[in-house]
Amino acid sequence: MEEKQALKKFYITTAIHYANAAPHVGHAYEGVLADILARYQRGRGAETFFLTGTDEHGQKIVRAAEKAGVGPQAFVDENAAKFQKLYEDLHLSNNAFIRTSNKEAHWAGAEELWKRLSNAGDIYRDTYDGLYCVGCESFVTEKELVDGKCPDHNEEPQVVEEENYFFRASKYQEQLITLIEKDELRILPDARKEETLAFLKAPLQDPSFSRPEGSVPWGIPVPGDPTQMMYVWCDALANYISALGFGKAGEDEKFQKFWPADVHVIGKDILRFHAVFWPAMLLSAELPLPKTLLVHGHLISGGRKMSKTLGNVIDPQYFIKKYGSEAFRHYLGHEISPFHDGDFTEEKFIESYNGNLANGIGNLLSRTVAMAQKYFDGSVMYDENISVPMRRKLGGFAEEEAPVFHIPYYFDQFVLPEYQREMEALEINKAAGVAWRFAAALDEYISDYEPFKLVKTDAKKTEQVLWQVLFGISKLAELLQPFLPETGEKMHHALGVQDDIEVNSETVFHTEPLPEPLFQKVNVS
Repeated sequence: MEEKQALKKFYITTAIHYANAAPHVGHAYEGVLADILARYQRGRGAETFFLTGTDEHGQKIVRAAEKAGVGPQAFVDENAAKFQKLYEDLHLSNNAFIRTSNKEAHWAGAEELWKRLSNAGDIYRDTYDGLYCVGCESFVTEKELVDGKCPDHNEEPQVVEEENYFFRASKYQEQLITLIEKDELRILPDARKEETLAFLKAPLQDPSFSRPEGSVPWGIPVPGDPTQMMYVWCDALANYISALGFGKAGEDEKFQKFWPADVHVIGKDILRFHAVFWPAMLLSAELPLPKTLLVHGHLISGGRKMSKTLGNVIDPQYFIKKYGSEAFRHYLGHEISPFHDGDFTEEKFIESYNGNLANGIGNLLSRTVAMAQKYFDGSVMYDENISVPMRRKLGGFAEEEAPVFHIPYYFDQFVLPEYQREMEALEINKAAGVAWRFAAALDEYISDYEPFKLVKTDAKKTEQVLWQVLFGISKLAELLQPFLPETGEKMHHALGVQDDIEVNSETVFHTEPLPEPLFQKVNVS
């Protein structure tokens, strides 16, 4: 795609997902979003660590396990395996999968973080008297309820009176406001930044950081007090550093290398925990803050919230099995903005599949390779001594006139810089849009020069036209690699080039016939 930059580190995480049920399309979206960014950074030469996993403690897990008639560990083992299977099927390139019930991998980090908060004087014991939502795994106030119920779970909260440990988050309130306003802790999109600042500018209550062992028997005991269990969020948020070896004597090399996180990818429903309580914990522990929170929206279906009752729930495995993981990744990465709620229906999926994949890059590759095979026995080389007169400008990237006959110049000057700007801004779907506009420009180029007609009068110019298109397709494959890793590889293979070879004017494309189309068109009855 470009000359590799000087090696640097890049650490990206998803939220760890609650293992009380099987994964849904929202989990798939968050995983694919993070994977696209991880693959992009690896392609730029950054030493990248990508973390995901499951959150496996808390009262909600105990309830779900009891309902299923199994113990908590067996219950989370089964659901964690479903998450791992989904991520394998989506070809996520995560370096680690953290599970909070794994004592060896996680507990030492969570315990060490607690001790640091305590040593800073920020853990204290007090009595809580109020409302607790099991679904949210958090204490709530009357004003947050709708008709006396949690709006997210449609459940009445429990009335709780108990003695717990609390975290002195209010101590860091003003400091957090300053850090967020200055974008030293960057929150994207801006609407989520403003939401966080509004929350911080109101009186901030110190959160409960533990529950009595009798109420929540499934979790990590508070260091020095086994009668209390760490509150699930205190336990869960520590995963971002425990997975790197934090808290393990002599085993924190990854932590020293990769922390702080460059990007936490999270859903908007857990913004408060990641934008307020997690950075406050890090400030207390005197640890660096993550650089960016990418807060994505929710997926809806047909303009309505997904619901089993409405019958509009999207099962990611259904789409993967029916259309393939690459097509599913394409829809999530290209059709949904990470900064807004995204609509997902099978009708929209098929429309995008046929337009962008089957009739788009699939058709572009197959017809170009077919012409190379038919006219030049598959081998096409560049000859700088043969000029191809410019017909017209390829549109869509810049106002300046670009020499349309020279695709390498066009790509380097207009396409790649825009793609990189969108990726660095975390506008993932817009970066994908740049790639598809480039594909459309290559189609435009073929239509303009008509090599299938030109070959009858000037074979040498035809070869140069096809070389330009093949070069463009090789660069298109590089742009698509983070989104469609298998497809990018297949495109390069069809052109006779390898993923790790820099394509330039000395490249001879030894094309190979495609055994089958990249994507079979879906017929809609």
